[in-house]
Amino acid sequence: MKPKALIILSPGFAADESDTACLPPQQVFVKALKQTYPDTHLIVLSFHYPFRRDNYNWHGVQIVSFNGKDWGKGFRLLTWTSVWRQLQLLNKQYRLLGILSFWLGECAYVGKRFAKKHQLKHHIWLLGQDAKAGNRFFKRVNPMGDDLIALSDFVADSVDRHYGIRPQHTIPVGIEADLFSDTPVKRHIDILGAGSLIPLKQYHLLIETVRLAVLYFPKLRVVLCGKGPEENALRDLISQYKLENNINLLGEVPHQEVIRLMGQSRVFVHPSEYEGFGSVLAEALYAGAHVVSFCKPMNVVADQHHVVADINEMQRRVIGLLQQPKLKHERILLYSIESIAQQVMELYQTNDKSRQTSKDTETNNSIT
Repeated sequence: MKPKALIILSPGFAADESDTACLPPQQVFVKALKQTYPDTHLIVLSFHYPFRRDNYNWHGVQIVSFNGKDWGKGFRLLTWTSVWRQLQLLNKQYRLLGILSFWLGECAYVGKRFAKKHQLKHHIWLLGQDAKAGNRFFKRVNPMGDDLIALSDFVADSVDRHYGIRPQHTIPVGIEADLFSDTPVKRHIDILGAGSLIPLKQYHLLIETVRLAVLYFPKLRVVLCGKGPEENALRDLISQYKLENNINLLGEVPHQEVIRLMGQSRVFVHPSEYEGFGSVLAEALYAGAHVVSFCKPMNVVADQHHVVADINEMQRRVIGLLQQPKLKHERILLYSIESIAQQVMELYQTNDKSRQTSKDTETNNSIT
């Protein structure tokens, strides 16, 4: 009997085991999936990143990268063709449980077509901005509700509102508890931010919050992790407000370092305009920090997560939290990564068991 395998399609993945900056939530998930189901061969087909064609091992997971740089429609079709051929080879080599596509985009398009042709289970994990209006791949993929996994209640509602399809599965991000230290540390960082420095994340609002907060706390210590096209504009704003002694821009730092900083922070501010379910929110809560954000990923708001409506409320809430000398910092676990891995795999194991039962029935009928 051929060994069983699950294929994951992703726009990018870690270039090696030291690359923790590329899609950290997806890395944590894939690693946990392999650890939880060691007998299932996991193969990640990465369309674009890393920028090389390669077939390598990552924590026991096979990664095949296609270096599909987005140079235009012709090059994109070449990438899709290469991925399709790889899928054909894997389908001959393994008993495929199915295909999991990260985001409803080109990965989902290729995955849906291949799965339909070969009668395989296919699920699409909607991970954020792919749930917004204007995603042309929705029409091309034409998914059913059972095909879709929403990252959060917010994402599920967004898909329903914009496309008239209700995802039948909601599976959020999970926490890899082993990454967090149990040793108590002093929380000497007053405000922490972490994420890509892009317009969507609105980190200028964090600086505006600090601008007001320093009137109450002149020695306020703020750290912002991340890189992106907004970095120079943010530095200019910091200089304009004379906050150089308060705000430290660290640039891109390893995932483990971000988690360490979360454990040293009192308040984690996430001013993103749109967020499916930012993994940093769950990580900051598990690190014991209070989280202030505009986004409300789940219908039930966790303890120590303060959802605000606008910048004025954000400023008031952050200042109010910092004014509490005995602010409690409890470790809040939303979802363990092991439970998330189990929820996803159950979608494929149910299908595999039914297929196997059908094959056994056919075998018995042929014998009798």
